[in-house]
Amino acid sequence: MSECDLVIVGSIGLDTIKTPSETRELLLGGSASYACAAASFFCKNGMVGVVGDDFPEEYLEWYRGFSVDLQGLQQKEGRTFFWSGEYEENMDNRQTLETVLGVFESFEPVLPEAYRSAPYVFLGNMAPALQLHVLEQMENPKLVLADTMDLWINIARDELTQVISKVGMLTLNESEARLYTGCDNLVEAAHALLELGPEHILIKKGENGSMLFSRNGKRFIQPAFPLPQVTDPTGAGDTFAGALMGYLAQEASTDEAAIRRAMLHGSVVASFEVEAFSLERLRSLSESDLKDRVEELREMMRVD
Repeated sequence: MSECDLVIVGSIGLDTIKTPSETRELLLGGSASYACAAASFFCKNGMVGVVGDDFPEEYLEWYRGFSVDLQGLQQKEGRTFFWSGEYEENMDNRQTLETVLGVFESFEPVLPEAYRSAPYVFLGNMAPALQLHVLEQMENPKLVLADTMDLWINIARDELTQVISKVGMLTLNESEARLYTGCDNLVEAAHALLELGPEHILIKKGENGSMLFSRNGKRFIQPAFPLPQVTDPTGAGDTFAGALMGYLAQEASTDEAAIRRAMLHGSVVASFEVEAFSLERLRSLSESDLKDRVEELREMMRVD
C-alpha cells in the first residue's frame, strides 16, 4: 500500500512578482508547490522536486502545514529555481523578467519506493524527458495527468509525443493545443491529441474556465468562479490540476462523473489561490469555506 495516494512531480521555486498594485520578492512558487498544497485538501500526497541550499526553512514548514509528504524532496548545493515576472493591468498577460534554473537545471526525479505504487500521478510542467523518467519508475498507476508548455512543444516535440501516448490525461492551454496540433479550432485540436493515446484532454482557458474532451466523445465545460478582484494569478493552473487530481484520488475514481466533479473542485480551489500571493490564501482556507464556494459555483451552473 502506498503511503501517498497521489505523487506530484514538478518545479519548486522562489518567485518575485510584480502586479499593478504591489511587488513581492522571493515568494514560494513552482508547479509542485501549488499542486501539492491544492491536493492536500483532498488526499495524502507526496512531492518530488529539488531545492537549493538557499531555500528557506519557513517554506518547508508551509509544506508540512499542508501535510505534504517530503520524502521525494531533494536539497542540493546551489541556488533554488528563481522566476521573476510582471503582470499587466488586466492581470491576464504577463512578462517574464528573469529566470534562473539553478539546481533545477540538473534535476533528476527519483521516486522513493513508497511513491512508486501510488495510483495517481501529476507530472507538472517540466522537460518531457524528466516526465518519461518518472513514468519509468511508476508501477501501473490508475491515472497520470501531464502538463506541458510551448517551450517543450518547440524544442522536445518527439519526447513530448511519447509522454502524451503514455498518460491518461493531458492538460494544456488554448495556444499550446493549437501550437502542437496546428489546428485553430479547439475541438479539432482536442481530437487530434486524443488520437495520440490519452483518454482525456483538458484545455485550460484561464478566467474562462476549462474544457474536457474524452475519447468516448463526451465533452464538458467548467466555468471559473467569478471574482471581483484577482491579487496574483501565478500558479492558478497548477492549483487547479493539483486539486483535480487530489479529488480523484480521494474518490478513487476516474469515471466521467468523477472527473467533472474534480474539475468543479479544482476551479474553486484555484479561485481561492488567486486571492493572495503564493500559497498565502490556501494556508488560511478552511474546509467550510471550500465547501460553501463549491456549492455556490454548482448553483451558478445549475440549469432547471
